[in-house]
Amino acid sequence: MTSIPFDIKAVPRFGSLIDLFKNNFENDLELGAQFFAMQKGEILVDLKGGWTDRAQKHPVTHETLFSIFSAGKAVAAIIIAHLVDQDRIGYNQHVASVWPEFGTHGKETLSIAELMSHQSGLSGITEPDWTAMDWYDWEKTAQTLAAQSPIFEPKSASGYSPQTYGFLAGEIARRSDTHGRSLGAILRQDFAQPHNLDIWIGLPASEHERCADMMKPRRLADLGDHNAATSAAFLTKGAAPARNNLAIWREAEFAGSNCHANAESLSRLMAILIDGKINGEQFLAQDTLAEIRRPRISGPDQVLPFDINFCAGLMQNAPNFIYGPNPEALGHSGWGGSCVFADPDTGISGAYVMSRQDNSLMGDKRPVGLINALYAAL
Repeated sequence: MTSIPFDIKAVPRFGSLIDLFKNNFENDLELGAQFFAMQKGEILVDLKGGWTDRAQKHPVTHETLFSIFSAGKAVAAIIIAHLVDQDRIGYNQHVASVWPEFGTHGKETLSIAELMSHQSGLSGITEPDWTAMDWYDWEKTAQTLAAQSPIFEPKSASGYSPQTYGFLAGEIARRSDTHGRSLGAILRQDFAQPHNLDIWIGLPASEHERCADMMKPRRLADLGDHNAATSAAFLTKGAAPARNNLAIWREAEFAGSNCHANAESLSRLMAILIDGKINGEQFLAQDTLAEIRRPRISGPDQVLPFDINFCAGLMQNAPNFIYGPNPEALGHSGWGGSCVFADPDTGISGAYVMSRQDNSLMGDKRPVGLINALYAAL
């Protein structure tokens, strides 16, 4: 049996967490993974294990990038907060004031905060001829969403938007940014390059060799009772972008579903939700922080089979408690198990990324176990 490669850096009191991380590999729950957590600038744990490839020839390193799918929605939420902080937009501003074509079919008074908290009624695209390749045409996708009738009444409930979220947030960003930049360009120019963060929305071909091979879940996810919002989000033939050409998928900007990153960079970015800073540079003022962290809607989601408290693009930890014990911690999970989180109470931020996907929609037992072990050792 091939020895599993590990690169373990941690404060001594986290021995139980390290054992759990290693056991996940030994129990065939992982192929490659990283877990990183920091507290007020101090690194608590920096764990890497396994391989980047199915052939188990290349170990995971700091340079390895993982597809984090919907965990990237937290990245998009932070970029929108950045635009709010620059006074380019306001959370209570109507989407249609930035994007006039959007103001149709009862969407006229939908605010940016309501859209970011999945209250638009646009959980998926309902156009009958929509295909998995149409997502690669940004203008067509944005125009289709602007003209579409909501699947449920806007502001009446949340209805998680796995794919459309990235286009809705992205079009708001593009229209409000001074230079008309995309979410991916704002991320690179304002956040990643100045602070050496290895996070990408739209991954250049030059970086593809660093990507870990993703292994799809062995079982289908349990979506609960299906309705029109669920079907549009997940079940129609064109519900998600085609991935038959992996290179083209990686290069596209699907902020809701194809962000690529490593765990350390995600943890450092999520720290902005604690004090508004990245590596000491102030990005968000206290009033902006209060606005992004404030719950906007709570209760049964129309798409996911959970009660969720949605903030402006983030999930509040209560009532599901998958990001530690503190109810006001914030986070987001991605298809297959990845997750990012930040806890203003303790000053902890962290991220878990992996290549062997589980079928959990959120609350994968691997990151939940690691996060709980982290807190238990504090």
